[in-house]
Amino acid sequence: MLYASDLFRQLDASGDRSYEDNPDDLPDLIAEILTHEVERRLRRNLSYGYQFRHKVLGRVRGRIDLLHTEAHQLLQRGVVACRFDELTIDTPRNRYVRSALEVLSKLVSKKLAHRCRSLVGSLRRQGVVGERPGREETSVERYGRHDAVDRKMVDAARLAFEMAIPTETSGSRHLPLPYREINWIRRLYEKGVAGFYDVVLSSRGWRVHPGTTIRWPVTDMSSRVGSILPTMRTDIVLDYVDTDRRIVIDTKFNSFLSSGWYRNEGIRSGYIYQIYAYLRSQEESSDPLDLHAEGMFLHPAVGEMFNEWVDIQGHRIHFRTVDLAADTQTIRSQLLDATKLQADSILD
Repeated sequence: MLYASDLFRQLDASGDRSYEDNPDDLPDLIAEILTHEVERRLRRNLSYGYQFRHKVLGRVRGRIDLLHTEAHQLLQRGVVACRFDELTIDTPRNRYVRSALEVLSKLVSKKLAHRCRSLVGSLRRQGVVGERPGREETSVERYGRHDAVDRKMVDAARLAFEMAIPTETSGSRHLPLPYREINWIRRLYEKGVAGFYDVVLSSRGWRVHPGTTIRWPVTDMSSRVGSILPTMRTDIVLDYVDTDRRIVIDTKFNSFLSSGWYRNEGIRSGYIYQIYAYLRSQEESSDPLDLHAEGMFLHPAVGEMFNEWVDIQGHRIHFRTVDLAADTQTIRSQLLDATKLQADSILD
């Protein structure tokens, strides 16, 4: 749910829930997400906002505060008290995020702590220098179309201050319950894996494309077929340009194996046809990464772990599982191992 982030907000019925206190390395996980989002916002420029100001100025700006001006005889000194709104980067939202980074820098591992402190310095140099805002200021935050990209960053900052995540155990805190439908669980798994790779691999030269639509290499068609021909949509595509490597990942929330006509169990044939179509249909595209792209099925472990592969016409197809019942670091290691990276090099 941490890595899926925005999906966590799609909640339904309510109930009383407790908070889990620091499972595994929760501060590191939150810091990883928060620093990733702050770095992304800094690359695209932080959001500005209007702040109310009351200052004594040498010229009129906004509205004149007549009472203050007369009471202090400011006109005799050639100045006037004014009330006005000022566009600034030192908004409660940005100060809240900077304060969260300062808190996390004292709790996380050495590498992440340095990353947090570096971002705090960057924010201060840009003008985010005010004190941490109070609960009243942050509770009234509203997001418009132009600043909706800040929401994930602010939510991660809020987690940093609470340092707790909801559990399924009944408790004293009133929180929404997630949907119980299997489709919600499937989307949560898909978005959680995509969010993990986005947060962890983006800073290491990988490009992460969740939910990519790819097209059939059509050379000609009849008048109606364009409206009825199905499109192909991948769950996750990972590109590592330095090594000309592309991995097309399909996340299915079920077992690899099913019973067949001629044997007790086998890999579901429909999955093979699907990933084969993804890979082979793109070989004629202008992107050189498509020529030897790899396919990967990434399923949760059901009874046993899988790590198998097969080469078909120049494309390697992997069958891997993730043990979602394991601890956080084990899950991270299994996801990173799928891309041939070591967990220790990501989080020291």
